[in-house]
Formats: sequence, structure tokens, C-alpha cells
Amino acid sequence: MIVTIDGVAASGKSSVSSGVARALGVPYVSSGLLYRAATLLGLEAGLDLHGAAKLLAHLQAHPLRLEPLAGGNRVWQGERELTGGLHSTRVDAGVSVVAALPDVRGWVDAQLRALPAPFVAEGRDMGTTVFPQAQAKFYLTASPRIRAQRRASERPEDVPAIEAALVRRDLLDRVQSAPAPDAVVIDTGPLTLDGVIQTVLAQLPQRTPSA
Repeated sequence: MIVTIDGVAASGKSSVSSGVARALGVPYVSSGLLYRAATLLGLEAGLDLHGAAKLLAHLQAHPLRLEPLAGGNRVWQGERELTGGLHSTRVDAGVSVVAALPDVRGWVDAQLRALPAPFVAEGRDMGTTVFPQAQAKFYLTASPRIRAQRRASERPEDVPAIEAALVRRDLLDRVQSAPAPDAVVIDTGPLTLDGVIQTVLAQLPQRTPSA
């Protein structure tokens, strides 16, 4: 089974996907980490993040590897682990630019499609573009203020500034981030993390005993 969990920024996709994956006993795949890793490498190399050709050439010269685990994904560039630096403010500011580049999206999609099922895949277009054949699709949303409050608990930034950044991010991501026609849309605002996970699990097709 492939389960896709898409949604807007800071809607809880990673935490929900990890919880669902643990409940199913399968890995979860974070597409966003590959975009963030590409952004980080581009920034470190001093590249113009709008320049797809140079960025893609740099990525091909410095291959990234996503390690999908139920409890959390890790990203490697050779023997160097990049995971810890992927959620910085500067990566936040550049990742939407990188994720909008068609050639980079194709590069990420190819890596994701090469992964063996079963898994839970989270991102912005997993159910629409990358895995349209997925047996179960979900889309998470919440108001910008609620998402900002959640993110503020993880970072030393004030809620209004985070909210404004999320609104800008929503505008940048609107092309990639839309629910699939057959996706179940979940407003995570009034729900606890466990509540969202249980809502997803309750909507899944009947699972095999091994799941």
C-alpha cells in the first residue's frame, strides 16, 4: 500500500505521516526533505536558487540520499548527514523557489518513485503527481495562525512573523499544493496530533494482518 499525505506548510504532515507509518509498520517518505536538502546545497554553493540548470548540475555532482524510516527521515550527501540543518530559517526562505523548478521536481520525483512500497509519502503533490495510483490519499490543512503557533513552539521566532512567512509560502506553493480529487481533506486545527493520526487510520482501506 502507498498512503499519501499532502498539505500546506506546517500543517503537521511529517508528524502525522510518521505516526501513521509507525502504526502500519512501514517507512514514511518525506519529499520535502529532498527539496530542503537541494536548497541547502544550493545556498552553501552560493548558487542562484532560481537557476535550475546550475542547481541540478550541482545536485548531480553531489548526490543526495533519502533514508526513509518510520520514526523520521534522514538525508545524506555522501557520508555527511544534512538532516539537522534542513529546517533553518534560510532554508525555509528558499525552499519554495527550489520546489517550483520543474527540473528539480522531476529529479525529486524520480528518486521517490524508485523507493519500494509499502510506505507513507508526505509532501505537496504526492497524491496528485508523484503517486496518483496511491490507494489512500489525505490532505492536511489549518489556518495560518494555528500553524504559526505550532511552529513558534519549535523555533525562537514570534508568531506574527511566522504567520506572515507562512502566508507568503502558501502563495508560492499554491501551484504544487492542492488536494487530489479523491483525497480526504482534514482540518488539523481542532485536532490533537493523535486525533489526526487516528482519523487517517480510520479512513484507510482494510489492512492485512501483517500491517
